[in-house]
Amino acid sequence: MAKEMLNLDKNKIKKARDAAHEITMNIQKEIDLNTTTSVERTVARLFGIDGVNSEDIPLANVLVDQLNEADELNRGLAFWLGNAMAYHELSAQEVAEEVAKGSFKLTEIPLQAEAEVKELIDEKAQEMIDLIKKNRQDRDDYLERLGEGSTPQKYVIVATGNIYEDIEQAKSAARQGADIVAVIRTTGQSLLDYVPYGPTTEGFGGTYATQENFKIMRKALDEVGEEVGRYIKLVNYCSGLCMPEIAAMGAIERLDMMLNDAMYGILFRDINMNRTFVDQYFSRMINAFAGVIINTGEDNYLTTADAFEQGHTVLASDFINEQMGLQAGLTEEQLGLGHAFEMNPDITNGFLYELAQAQMIRQIFPNSPLKYMPPTKYMTGDIFKGHLQDGLFNLASVMTDQGIQLLGMLTEAIHTPFLSERALALENAEYVMNNARDLGDEIEFKEDGIIQTRAKNVLDEVVEMLEDVNNKGLKTAIEEGDFADVKRPIDGGKGADGVIKKSNDYYNPFLEMMKAELSK
Repeated sequence: MAKEMLNLDKNKIKKARDAAHEITMNIQKEIDLNTTTSVERTVARLFGIDGVNSEDIPLANVLVDQLNEADELNRGLAFWLGNAMAYHELSAQEVAEEVAKGSFKLTEIPLQAEAEVKELIDEKAQEMIDLIKKNRQDRDDYLERLGEGSTPQKYVIVATGNIYEDIEQAKSAARQGADIVAVIRTTGQSLLDYVPYGPTTEGFGGTYATQENFKIMRKALDEVGEEVGRYIKLVNYCSGLCMPEIAAMGAIERLDMMLNDAMYGILFRDINMNRTFVDQYFSRMINAFAGVIINTGEDNYLTTADAFEQGHTVLASDFINEQMGLQAGLTEEQLGLGHAFEMNPDITNGFLYELAQAQMIRQIFPNSPLKYMPPTKYMTGDIFKGHLQDGLFNLASVMTDQGIQLLGMLTEAIHTPFLSERALALENAEYVMNNARDLGDEIEFKEDGIIQTRAKNVLDEVVEMLEDVNNKGLKTAIEEGDFADVKRPIDGGKGADGVIKKSNDYYNPFLEMMKAELSK
């Protein structure tokens, strides 16, 4: 339980949470009516379908595109796939390969008895459900045997573009004290409406997220975890036009965390909001079932909006992400809600305001492993000042008991960090956190002082904002630019044509099975 240092009004916290719940329930009604091309491609992947055709188009895309062109995707891929499996007595992978060769079309196969088809697809779906359960148990076994780093857990990134070079950097970071390694995705992958295939060695600003790359990095981190004597967590980016597919790949290859925000794609990648809301729901259900901790992206708001003036929008989004996550089956312990140390360092008493924000979010979400992001917006290229800014960030983090901390780099905004810079970041964090480990338990904040007053004012603004968003609807609020000072049209954005209204006989076995398991 977070220490109660801010004397926050619990009734106002409840008001904000209740408003966020109503906001998400209204969105959920629309989510339940629709599927998307990416959701159905995810179903294909969960049936074990992998690989590409002769033109390097993923087989999952081949199947879904064929059904979509025939206007039959509204029933869901699972039925048509199961029908083909039953008629031809083939596995899901074999069906996909034959479709890719042009041997037959899914919609032209004689319809088999619906009960027989459902029994077959449920049986095959159960195999993947069991595999994901095993992966979750394997993670628990590793954690019990090796343990993990103390909180705030030190989170670093690798971003060479070459998965094999990423491995060397990730192992080096683990040996230097990192607890969590994120493989940054190559620039623009979130806008690809397919998932690349196989191991990759070329990427710009990051490395392609592919299932094979996930497998390779998971094996490497398991090896170095044995060496250093603690479990090293692996992170990737479950966002963009293939959000649920990447969640499925992560569940299959035992990733531990996923960047998985409800609104990030809408605001910062101009992805259609209807598409995003449906995709995030299924992706989060997969992450929930796989025991994955999601990380939300509220820190990004402060790259386009002022961190002091718009700090309340971060908390408002945290409330919405919390409620959408819980609706999809995530527990509070899986909600790595985001925020950031991003105020202008020239503000007088800026550190006090940063403490107020961090402690406020810690108290409002006491069971969640909050993800705290470093200063980036006001990094100038003065590496000495930058290193000091990161030190203050580390101090705020350990004082307020953050859970997941992406370490700042002294060369932020200059280039992708070198190994030596990552080592310095880890040394900085270790020094500050060790020396101030119990500082938060030793201090209290002045009654109605700068810190308490800031937190109370932000909470007041959040209640007002969420009640306003609830009155006009989340989509309208986004359209009007209430979040991050970014405006997006309700029916615009990329991927809008990939949203399909479900028919009355729509069936997704994984959605049903995971929902049933998570509700136990």
